[in-house]
Amino acid sequence: MLDASYIREHADQVREAIRRKGDDADLDGWLRLDRERRELLQSSEELRAVRNRVSEEIALLKKEKKDASEPIVRMRETGARIKEMEGRLKEVEEGLESIAARIPNVPHPDVPEGDESANREIRTWGEPRRHSFRARPHWETGEALGLLDFPRGTKITGSGFPVFFGAGALLQRALIRFMIDLHRREHGYREVYTPFLVNRASMFNTGQLPKLEEDMYLAERDDLFLIPTAEVPVTNLHADEIFDEEMLPVRYVGYTACFRREAGAAGRDTRGLNRLHQFDKVELVHFVRPEESYDVLEELLGHAETVLQRLGLPYRVLLLADGDLSFASAKTYDIELWAPGQERWLEVSSCSNFEDFQARRAKIRYRPKEGKATRHVHTLNGSGVALPRLTIAFLEHYQREDGTVEVPPVLQPYMDGLRVIE
Repeated sequence: MLDASYIREHADQVREAIRRKGDDADLDGWLRLDRERRELLQSSEELRAVRNRVSEEIALLKKEKKDASEPIVRMRETGARIKEMEGRLKEVEEGLESIAARIPNVPHPDVPEGDESANREIRTWGEPRRHSFRARPHWETGEALGLLDFPRGTKITGSGFPVFFGAGALLQRALIRFMIDLHRREHGYREVYTPFLVNRASMFNTGQLPKLEEDMYLAERDDLFLIPTAEVPVTNLHADEIFDEEMLPVRYVGYTACFRREAGAAGRDTRGLNRLHQFDKVELVHFVRPEESYDVLEELLGHAETVLQRLGLPYRVLLLADGDLSFASAKTYDIELWAPGQERWLEVSSCSNFEDFQARRAKIRYRPKEGKATRHVHTLNGSGVALPRLTIAFLEHYQREDGTVEVPPVLQPYMDGLRVIE
């Protein structure tokens, strides 16, 4: 959430952010209510001063045993007007909060303007693999090797909920363990395991609510949401808390299952593991000082890239244009893997700086060493990385002509020494 003074003083910039992100927040309505709020506060303060003077006048008249009926009437009328203003002030403040909750974060100046087509390629790593035989899409390889079963997932739950068998299940567990060990041992993250259900406050704090509620799974009886990403519970670990500056930066790595209703357009974008309603992900979350956050964003991106480099999977890094940014993000990099069986790039990680947008909602602050007033931290997160498209690239990149799949050396210890999936 943006600071009220920032919205007021940078209205043109906020209006442009709303336009560039394709949102429809009523900024004019917010500005109108903000003016009314300040006028109400001033008027009510003046009336309270009048009431105090009249109260003193009444007390003096009574002390002198004189008639105080006229000032008593005036004081009652003033009190009624103050009460009326307080009621309106409450309505105005609720309106301001409702509109502010729908105002998106302002994109960083480096962010390109435009839709998805304006995303800017920053760099690539590795060469997209061109097999000497017809590269099979992962659903063919996965089903032929008994790793994936889409019909049974549909039978027990519905589309978008695949079942992994045998080496397929082992592969999911191996990738999770490999990534968590890498981030914990080499990148200095503290591992955390959080609930898969969160309350409304947690979803609001990280920016999923109110805008994205229709995309979420809701357990209505308990009013709890299945998490769309570990970003939600991990960021909210420190909601309503104040760090000492010496504690920063704080960084966590956590595995969770993720749940999302949105399944994309029909066709190849939803075939196989491309878009799922339930999937696994390893998430990286940072709490940092504001002046460090953009350096940390580059570091975070590098940590996600390391996963793919160790696995030997070619990828590219994109700087997202403002029209492709999430509601809460100020700047985001996407990492896309090359999928030879489909001959296209697939997003496997998003690394974002939210600046103080989430921290304001969640009231996450820190106390500077000098003893100055508390400040909001900056929060960042990134997939480190998501499993479905990592699995896609793995099966399509390492497939062999005979239908088997190689296991890269770095992953073999996590696969019980398995070198080839047959």
